[in-house]
Amino acid sequence: MRYLKDQNDRGYWGEPASEFWDMVFPLCEEHNIPFVPIDWFELDVWNAFDPFNGYSGVERKELEQRDDHWFAEQMETYQFGEIPFNSKEFDRVTRQKYEWLHQVNAKAQNFRWVVRNQIMVQRVKNTIEAHPGKRILCIVGADHNYIFQEELMLEPVELLYPLR
Repeated sequence: MRYLKDQNDRGYWGEPASEFWDMVFPLCEEHNIPFVPIDWFELDVWNAFDPFNGYSGVERKELEQRDDHWFAEQMETYQFGEIPFNSKEFDRVTRQKYEWLHQVNAKAQNFRWVVRNQIMVQRVKNTIEAHPGKRILCIVGADHNYIFQEELMLEPVELLYPLR
């Protein structure tokens, strides 16, 4: 949403990703395509819901290493599908990663993952409703793919996923 207020505001934590500045925003501007932001997180509370809060020392280090291991497993799926990280294999590993994070800290996982995705999917549904019959390109980080697919398959839309 920052982009809509100030096209020079590059956000925080690399959000949005550089691809938005290099490709998405220029395309939208050139072709007068509406850009509707859907991502959600609030920095004033985000760190309070770190999934490893409550863990310290060796235990926290082990959890962080396991989290790194999950990321490595996700990266190993690059060879599946026509587009890296756009496959059922990636989605399977990603779902397992977030189920593990739920076991580690259910409260943090609910805030950072479940609620965040509910808000994001609802914003997509609102966009679909606001633009009936129009084609919509929804760009999200690959970790969100499996949730968006599950939720949007329930809507009266033609969903193209994984991309070909």
